[in-house]
Amino acid sequence: MLITTRAIVLKSVKFGDAKLIIDMFTQTHGRMSFIVNIAKTNKGKIKRQYFQLFNVLELVVDYRNGKELQHIRDIRLAGQFPAISLSPGKLSITMFLGEFLNYATMGEQANVPLFEFICSAMEWLDASASGYVNFHLVFMAKLSRFIGLYPNVGSYAEGDVFDLRAATFTHTIPMHPDYVPAVASSNIVRLLRMDFSNMHLFAMSHSDRNSIVDFMVDYYRIHLPVMPALVSLDVVRDVFR
Repeated sequence: MLITTRAIVLKSVKFGDAKLIIDMFTQTHGRMSFIVNIAKTNKGKIKRQYFQLFNVLELVVDYRNGKELQHIRDIRLAGQFPAISLSPGKLSITMFLGEFLNYATMGEQANVPLFEFICSAMEWLDASASGYVNFHLVFMAKLSRFIGLYPNVGSYAEGDVFDLRAATFTHTIPMHPDYVPAVASSNIVRLLRMDFSNMHLFAMSHSDRNSIVDFMVDYYRIHLPVMPALVSLDVVRDVFR
């Protein structure tokens, strides 16, 4: 069955001399993986440069239900974010978010709002000249809404800790080690009030930012067991000192 869909590139891995295995999040079928033959000349239809991280592609897929690796019948570049590649800070953010999303969306079915969120977020980052140091934190917080992991914040009171397992704030220290101390928990509450347009108004130190990203990664790893330790976490922790 032929299907036409937009797709966001999350990961590409070389397979043999002239093939790539590509993980993408598609608009119509959610997470999918593909095996592609890369053209050796510029006249070929499928070119390696199409599969840069977060490129948006228009695909015609020869879809086979139950098949692990799908095949692309036709392809067109539908969107890319050139300003990101010119900024070391933005590149570090997208490297981290690419690895993070590759696991966070694993097994995700069709989710058009999630697809549109990722596209619009990358458009915002590409267009921004400044004020994006907390982008990855806001992205991770907002993503939780789309995949059913948004925490319960309605009961928060000053001095509460955040229970990572129960996804809620509590007045008492949990009987397990997976919780966020009170000061860092107040920063998480601040984070959940942010969006891309106002996050520059919330002052946050480099230490606070790294504390939050560590807790956010722990939160996702608890609730998404497929997520391993992220290789790129150290990269994003070192930026924006």
